[in-house]
Amino acid sequence: MAYDLITMGRIGVDLYPLQTGVPLPQVTSFGKFLGGSATNVAVAAARLGRNTAVITRTGEDPFGTYLHEALREFGVDDRWVTPVPGLPTPVTFCEVFPPDDFPLYFYRRPKAPDLEIDAHELDLDAIREARVFWVTGTGLSEEPSRTATLAALAHRAKAGTTVFDLDWRPMFWSDPDAARPFYAEALKHTTVAVGNLDEVEVATGVRDPHEAARALLDAGVELAVVKQGPKGVLAVNSAGDSAEVPPLPVDVLNGLGAGDAFGGSLCHGLLAGWDLEKIMRHANAAGAIVASRLECSSAMPTPTEIEEALAAGAVR
Repeated sequence: MAYDLITMGRIGVDLYPLQTGVPLPQVTSFGKFLGGSATNVAVAAARLGRNTAVITRTGEDPFGTYLHEALREFGVDDRWVTPVPGLPTPVTFCEVFPPDDFPLYFYRRPKAPDLEIDAHELDLDAIREARVFWVTGTGLSEEPSRTATLAALAHRAKAGTTVFDLDWRPMFWSDPDAARPFYAEALKHTTVAVGNLDEVEVATGVRDPHEAARALLDAGVELAVVKQGPKGVLAVNSAGDSAEVPPLPVDVLNGLGAGDAFGGSLCHGLLAGWDLEKIMRHANAAGAIVASRLECSSAMPTPTEIEEALAAGAVR
């Protein structure tokens, strides 16, 4: 059975404060949620009716057990989620200061299990057969995950749609120059690149959205998606088509999961064969809905919720 979407990358437990506008030292209660960008993208696409799976690793501990249970609850296949003895399942804390300040604190030491994905353990046939395959920049930050990510991309050889989420997290790298060669290698094997302004600058060396999109296309992708924050999103493909779509108005509660909802919707739209503008509007709406909620994975919207937001012209 070929999957609609297989993602590969981070997983962990999000521990988000149940008080907004309160610094972590003063927070008194937290909610526990499935987290990790690649995992959240798989959840978001599953919520939209897609058949999804994730390739990642957890600790051999109760939090790892929780993540398996949560994946199954969300309808994401967990067969390629394996334990790493001796490493704890990562946890991530955030602070919630709406509308635009959400500091993240990653606890991924001594090493995150999802960076222990090994090329020799990959189901390369399943990866090649998936309609969409999604990888992230974080997966390139350390070995053996780096080699595994590049091996999966090389084996897939641009079959179907292959998405590279640029996913620049400076705390996982020494500096952008260390990341750039690996980003360039990944881009050779991908058909879609997705990133915000900071991420496209790391990948291409340029920050202007239109110039960065052109640089991504020159690097080998067929579709470049540049997220511009309050200015919306720009999408340009190799055929010369483009769409620049403003964000959907929303009262932001927590912006951290919006990009993952956008990614899941992007995959859904590509699978459906929609035109660029429809894909971007749908993805923007999905992201805006999650930005209006505290959590990430469990906040991913249904098709009906997205259609209602698009019809209203805002997230109510």
